Amino acid sequence: MTKAGNVIHGISRLATALAVIASVNFVGDARAEDYPSRPITMVVPFAAGGPTDILGRLIGQAIGPTLGQQVVVEDVTGAGGTIGATKAARAAPDGYTMVMGNLGTHAASVGIYNDLPYDPRKDFEPVILVASTPMVLVTRKTLPVKTLSDVIAWAKANKGKATMGSAGVGSISHLTLLLFNHLTGADVTHVPYRGLSEATNDLLGGQIDLLFDQVVTATPHILNGSENAIVVTIPQRAPSIPDVPSANEAGLPQLQTVAWTALFMPKGTPAAIVNRINAAVQKAMADPDVAKRLAQIGADIPPTEQRTPQALGQLVSAEIDKWVPLIKTAGVTAK
Repeated sequence: MTKAGNVIHGISRLATALAVIASVNFVGDARAEDYPSRPITMVVPFAAGGPTDILGRLIGQAIGPTLGQQVVVEDVTGAGGTIGATKAARAAPDGYTMVMGNLGTHAASVGIYNDLPYDPRKDFEPVILVASTPMVLVTRKTLPVKTLSDVIAWAKANKGKATMGSAGVGSISHLTLLLFNHLTGADVTHVPYRGLSEATNDLLGGQIDLLFDQVVTATPHILNGSENAIVVTIPQRAPSIPDVPSANEAGLPQLQTVAWTALFMPKGTPAAIVNRINAAVQKAMADPDVAKRLAQIGADIPPTEQRTPQALGQLVSAEIDKWVPLIKTAGVTAK
């Protein structure tokens, strides 16, 4: 073949390659435009009735009409939420599976599970930060304490006997317990459950003494008097339970934990689909009825600049850097 022929042949091959790329992009765009064409599954990696489940169902119901398809919540429990997160990570990246993850599943898990089946930084497409809520320390009704100082003194006097539930090893409630023990030397015994709803049931029944619950799920029990509320883990009081002192007021300002909840999709999900879900959630957050419901349960809507996929990815990395060293120092591992 002549030199000119080689050039022509090369141009032809380049044109063919570009045509293939263009056709693939066209198909991808067409699929994104048609999305969704069937119901979407939202995996909630904790028990029904817990804070993540409540938020998942609220958001799912709110975005369904915008997307034109039902969002079906599937509770997949166990191993501090990592079983559900693993299921979502391994799902097809076609936009029909997402997971409502949190600090436990997408940060603490890195420090707790030596054989974690996924990497929160690499195996998911961040979609949007949905809500944040402080934790609140609550006690069984019959525990003879009223203040944080009372709790610390009682726990130290009952080392080996004082018990605190959690949503599982590596959950937000467990991390707050680790921080509490680290700051106070109380050494409260950890009792893990498969979700906060199960831990709450045992607290109400008097089987455990203490629990760091999310304000989202603790508020009704506090308001009806079935739990004693001691302190919220933020510098200021929580609007939904205004009578409960903040960590600053209670004399332990370092006791700061904010539980965040966010949507993720499997790695490789097209950006157009990620952006479609992000936009649907953003629209829901702008709905006064949805905003009111979130406020009633003590969930704070993140500022606009924190609601991008990029901001969520940065949050995950920052939380891993913050919590994994504490977990390693405490020697916490999954059994």
